[in-house]
Amino acid sequence: CRCSWKSMTEYIDQQFEQYFRDESGLNRKNIQDNRVHCLLYFISPYGHGLRPLDVEFMKAIHHKVNIVPIIAKADTLTPAEIKKMKQKIRDEIEEHDINIYQFPDCDSDEDEEFKKQDTELKDSIPFAVIGSNGTIKNKDRAIRGRLYPWGVVEVHTVENLSHCDFVKLRNMLIQTHMQDLKDVTEEVHYENYHAQCIQSLTHIGAKDRSSRKRVRRLSPPFLSINIEPLAFLSFLFPLQLRRMQEMLQKMQEQMQQSQGEQSDTL
Repeated sequence: CRCSWKSMTEYIDQQFEQYFRDESGLNRKNIQDNRVHCLLYFISPYGHGLRPLDVEFMKAIHHKVNIVPIIAKADTLTPAEIKKMKQKIRDEIEEHDINIYQFPDCDSDEDEEFKKQDTELKDSIPFAVIGSNGTIKNKDRAIRGRLYPWGVVEVHTVENLSHCDFVKLRNMLIQTHMQDLKDVTEEVHYENYHAQCIQSLTHIGAKDRSSRKRVRRLSPPFLSINIEPLAFLSFLFPLQLRRMQEMLQKMQEQMQQSQGEQSDTL
């Protein structure tokens, strides 16, 4: 049912609209950013890949938010089954042109250990995770995991990363890639929100936003949005004002740099 994701898309648009209103207001120094920077999409482990509903859902929302696909209840699959399912899901995502969050490439001057970790993180997509709402005892220590007759599955301990991808997912979200998620929201999804509104009034194609530095993105499809003419001006003016402010800031930096060079010469 298409109504299943309507409330989600409306919520994301509402957060974009609220942020835009705050950004266009007088008090721009204390803006609270409630935009959705990441959506964790859980995929059933019993479907042997993406279901038609999964494809429709992600295609309906992938131009609004960073999607991170996750295989739920990974303890119901063997390691070989998880590896096979991950590859199948990646192939289906590419086949259906679904734009999930793409990890930026490493800089060339990064050390080999960091590059190896980055490659392992990219190969982990979609993340296979296991959930647990209680703690169990294992070797005289309390851990969060699941107890089975044949052994213990540890959910988020660093010592057993092979049990599931929870630690990788957690580190990616709150440590290594949090800022990049925010940057993609700002530079791609939020800007596309402006473009959609302008397109709905002017019917002029917005600039192609399909590429970002080191990260591949695709622009959203044309959406029809009913906006009053005055509202159009409220969207368009801050964009021009922001560009003028950026140009002015660059000019000031250049002037300060040239003054510094002159003082060094004297």
